[in-house]
Amino acid sequence: MGTLYLVATPLGNLEDLSPRAIRTLREASLVAAEDTRHSQKLLNHFGIETPITSYFEHNKLTKLEVILRALERGDVALISDAGTPAINDPGYELVRAAIQAGHPVSPVPGPSAPIAALAASGLPTDSFLYLGYLPRKTSERREKLASVASLPYTLIIFETPHRLVESLQDILSVLGDRPISVCRELTKLYEQFVRGGVSQVLAHFTENEPRGEFVLVIEGQTGVGISRWSEEQVRQEITIRIKAGHKAKQISNELSLVSGWQSKEVYSLITVLKR
Repeated sequence: MGTLYLVATPLGNLEDLSPRAIRTLREASLVAAEDTRHSQKLLNHFGIETPITSYFEHNKLTKLEVILRALERGDVALISDAGTPAINDPGYELVRAAIQAGHPVSPVPGPSAPIAALAASGLPTDSFLYLGYLPRKTSERREKLASVASLPYTLIIFETPHRLVESLQDILSVLGDRPISVCRELTKLYEQFVRGGVSQVLAHFTENEPRGEFVLVIEGQTGVGISRWSEEQVRQEITIRIKAGHKAKQISNELSLVSGWQSKEVYSLITVLKR
């Protein structure tokens, strides 16, 4: 009975592939990869001739039985395009299915973008919350941010270049001008960290077009109290949420977490606006 190995691969710098990872990929009977064309280049670079099959977001369920049958014959190594598989990449369903089928599951640790960005952020690392990618829609993105606004944990978020400025605007609006570290192109030639308050970082990327892959690390609620928003700020947020179809009670509860207003105050303002 084979073992499912979860093999972390480089974020960009090929020197980050560990000797154990190379040996595991060589000795496995099959490599399951998010993008076979991308991963084949990695295998070729290290002279690894193990057969490769695709395992990505849109075939991850149909490929389960194929990979489980392969595990009956020998070890299988799961890799993503970059970093640790199953962390914001396909893998969770396969790991669970392998465990239920009685196969050992073993991690081969290595590169991980969230952890690397957190470690170099200069922000607290003792407790953190990884959120993956924020929702695409503004209303849903703000709702997600509002749900974590009062938490004391450092927040880690992935973002794409074309949504970065919009997300920073929403972070500033919902979370306030907290310390933030934005990491671009981890371990690659143009690796960059932009640190400061959210407003400072927003100004930087408003003037400089965002390019590459981004990890945002944001300080959690420090417990020093929430600055009370102006009535105009609250009105703007209420309007956005009403247009998104949110109910008055939901809006008042969400905004009470981040605005310094009591929920009943927000509810009263909603009533006035609806008139």
